[in-house]
Amino acid sequence: MADAKRVERPLSPHLTIYRPQLTSMASILTRITGNALIVTTFIIVWWLLAAAAGPEHFAVADGFATSLLGDVIFALSALGLWYHYLAGLRHLIFDAGRGLDIPTAEKLGWACIIGSVVLTVLTIIIV
Repeated sequence: MADAKRVERPLSPHLTIYRPQLTSMASILTRITGNALIVTTFIIVWWLLAAAAGPEHFAVADGFATSLLGDVIFALSALGLWYHYLAGLRHLIFDAGRGLDIPTAEKLGWACIIGSVVLTVLTIIIV
């Protein structure tokens, strides 16, 4: 009986008309960086376990960690770590009831993105 009067309605918000906002993308990126840092943690744990297992195992793990791919992974991990840290500070500001208006929230989102890039470059230069 309900199928006879079914009306076709668009989904809301429909994906073709919805414009992603910086605040929502920043929140999604926080979750992505948090999960990506788990992969880096596994690589670091593998490197430490290989160091404890012996020189042959350590040579393999250290060869990977110091390769071009390892350098790229660790550089992106530094970017993810800084972004995740700054986004955590942004959420602390939100939890305090500050910065909840749209212009301030967008400025904080840009601050997380730009700040994480700057801090990553500084980290790579210093380390």
